Amino acid sequence: MADFDEEMERMSKQMSLVELPPGAAGRLVSISGSPGVRRRLFSLGLHIGDRISIKAQGPFRGPFLLNNLSTGNCLAVGRGIAQRILVEVEDDS
Repeated sequence: MADFDEEMERMSKQMSLVELPPGAAGRLVSISGSPGVRRRLFSLGLHIGDRISIKAQGPFRGPFLLNNLSTGNCLAVGRGIAQRILVEVEDDS
């Protein structure tokens, strides 16, 4: 039963990248979508397990500028792609 509770707590901390609060960091959990999307993000330096944060967001529901805290890379992704990126919010403690 404890394993189930831990799993539910972990899942409650997961959200799409567009829901990540400004200034918060998250660990990339999964990327949904076609293999081409995943391959493209991988080639741009975004990998499962990387710590990422939103550096900036374009106006009027524009693209997101991501900061990959694991590698130091920055990249821009559109809102549609950002919605497909699932992150787990990290605790501040």
